[in-house]
Amino acid sequence: MNERIQFLQQRNSAARLTEPGPSAEELESMFSVAMRAPDHARLRPWRFLTISGARRNDLGALLREALLLREPDADIATLDKASCAPLRAPLIVAVITCFCEHPKVPPVEQRMSAACAAHGLLFAADALGYGAIWRTGKSAFDPHVQRGLGLEPGEEIAGFIYLGTRQGPPKPLPALQPADFVQSW
Repeated sequence: MNERIQFLQQRNSAARLTEPGPSAEELESMFSVAMRAPDHARLRPWRFLTISGARRNDLGALLREALLLREPDADIATLDKASCAPLRAPLIVAVITCFCEHPKVPPVEQRMSAACAAHGLLFAADALGYGAIWRTGKSAFDPHVQRGLGLEPGEEIAGFIYLGTRQGPPKPLPALQPADFVQSW
């Protein structure tokens, strides 16, 4: 079997990440891969926001604030979990969908293009030897979080890509058979 195909078949999310994260040069390479996402009419309906270092604590405070606005009765453990969530990786990339009016490219296609860009980041991280995981949750769709991260009207978060060095072995991948998911029409 082709080595490249075999590599792609083994991509696996890594929930446990530690230092080091990708260097600036590696991150630039990763974004170059992400920007090769399918993109009808070359709208480039995505942008990326990196969050690292102490800014992860600021993101944690923002997530906590948003949680309190959504759930005023949230318990301390849940609030602390929200505050600490961004500390699970040395680098987080918020993938942002940037919608624009276009007669041939509806918002759903633009959203899918941004999702493909996020997927490209996951593959690029793996290719460079890093672990990654795509996370969303209620915070990704929360207007308070979106405003706090500087999103403009007509933008939304496609996902948070957590990046770093994988801690421990990869989790086992389930055996999936293409025949279970593919049929002829």
